[in-house]
Amino acid sequence: MLTPDSRHTDEIAALLAVAAQGSFVAAGRHLQRHATIVSKRVASMEARLGVRLVERSTRQVHLTDAGARLVERLRLATELMVEAQQEAASGAAQVGGHLRLAVPAAMGRLWLAPRLPAFLAAYPGVTVTVDYSERFVDVIGEGFDLAIRIGDLDDNRLVARRVGEHRRILCAAPAYVERHGWPHSPAALAEHNCLAFSGLAAYPDWQLFNGAERCVVRPQGSLVSNDSESLLSAALAGTGILGAGAWLFSRGLASKALVRVLPEWELGARGGIYLVRPSAKFASAATLALKEWLEGQFRTAGDW
Repeated sequence: MLTPDSRHTDEIAALLAVAAQGSFVAAGRHLQRHATIVSKRVASMEARLGVRLVERSTRQVHLTDAGARLVERLRLATELMVEAQQEAASGAAQVGGHLRLAVPAAMGRLWLAPRLPAFLAAYPGVTVTVDYSERFVDVIGEGFDLAIRIGDLDDNRLVARRVGEHRRILCAAPAYVERHGWPHSPAALAEHNCLAFSGLAAYPDWQLFNGAERCVVRPQGSLVSNDSESLLSAALAGTGILGAGAWLFSRGLASKALVRVLPEWELGARGGIYLVRPSAKFASAATLALKEWLEGQFRTAGDW
């Protein structure tokens, strides 16, 4: 393994300056060194690595393929070192700044919104813009500092931390069960009024799982919506049976305004709840503070 020392650092600086400036003379002016010193440092690196990095001419130099690849990696490494130092320095500074947070609409309004004032009170120097949406926002393209994601992650440009488990269950109001009875199997749902979320990946089917056992049904009902909160309101009113994330039912179950239906079965496969942020973006002290606070909120949520 190559162990960098001060000579290696000088060589790296020389190569990066030559790549950026296009000649040894210009690189020397940039580094405030004579062009011959810059040339010797690049030559020393070539001798140490055993590969030609630049093609020299009387007026300018051109990177070889090996040199271009090395310069690209060295630039990335330099950026990472700068960010690491910024991150270390940020710990000593007062937490402040503006953050953009993206959250799923229903979870954000019902679960996060009542808690968020506590974060703002703890960090008076921080302001937050929250985007409530059921769509998968482009965290990087739209400039978000942090987002809560439910389900699979397929963007390797993001740093993700799993903070909870997402599972969908079936619930209804006690009044509905008293009027219509309990379904004792997934097939029995055909005899009940089922409230449907049109945003479900398998819609209009319900894929039900009991461990390794799987059953697919296509229930019918009087209400279909792409809004989880409106469906929850209908379920609380005794309109029918609703399948949704356990977090959506947490208050209703705690107050006994809702009861589990087919408690051995879950709707769809289990997934995760994640905090994500851009991998290439320096995480400010404010971002890290919000991230740690959200992680704590999810820990205290338990099993919703």
